[in-house]
Amino acid sequence: MRIAVTIFLTDETITPTRLARELEQRGFAGLYLPEHTHIPVERTSPYPAGGELPREYGRTLDPFVALGQAAAVTERLGVGTGITLAAQHDPIDLAKQVATLDHLSGGRFTLGLGFGWNVEEAADHGVEWRTRRELVRDRMGLMRALWAEEPTAYEGEFGSVRASFAHPKPVRKPRGPVVGPRTLVGGAAGPKLFAHICEYADGWLPIGGRGLTESLPLLRTAWAGAGRDPGDLQVVPYAVLPSAGKLAHFAELGIEEAVVQLPPAGEAEVLRALDAYQPFVDGQGA
Repeated sequence: MRIAVTIFLTDETITPTRLARELEQRGFAGLYLPEHTHIPVERTSPYPAGGELPREYGRTLDPFVALGQAAAVTERLGVGTGITLAAQHDPIDLAKQVATLDHLSGGRFTLGLGFGWNVEEAADHGVEWRTRRELVRDRMGLMRALWAEEPTAYEGEFGSVRASFAHPKPVRKPRGPVVGPRTLVGGAAGPKLFAHICEYADGWLPIGGRGLTESLPLLRTAWAGAGRDPGDLQVVPYAVLPSAGKLAHFAELGIEEAVVQLPPAGEAEVLRALDAYQPFVDGQGA
């Protein structure tokens, strides 16, 4: 099983370049970074994990800038977002950022998409909360038009773009309905989420990986019903606190990659965590 990592990189943690070099040297598969543009002080949105919102949420580095640094100092390490809050971006700008990072990294980029949980953060971006999922779907339609090989117009519910020259293009060729880099959608299991995945993504990025025994058959049924090739579905458990038993269970379910959680800390603590995870990378702990 491929083992990648995720971490809240901030102005107080290990740097992207130091971490990326270490990950590639040790044989980790990839580096995924989360996104929060800002955290309004006056919040009503509860922290999904419960309790006080951790300090690092308000200090995250821009993932595209940080991943660009990581890609520049490595040759094989995958780079990805976990997740991009697509509703909070201008889709024309986001399409350019994604395609540029994918191009410069040689096709190593994974676009992890999500719908967000912080109502106040989204509101400052002009996002209407109740329609954010439909907005993300629309954003993806517009970006797919810009990533198409030939100039393609798009007219959606929330935005449009004229047929345009837009380069660079993502490295991967279109596969089924998916255009662009490897694309995974995060979120809780359910028919609405699975419909999004089947329509415009390569697979699912479930946080923690709990409940996959029950939810994976439902996703696979929806995937097949959408006419997608069963062999193409990718499920990548995200922000996992790994154990040998947990990773073995994932492997039994046909999962080929897991993203483990690193602490949002300085170099010494992060390297100790990598030491602890190294047996999983080497295949000795799975």
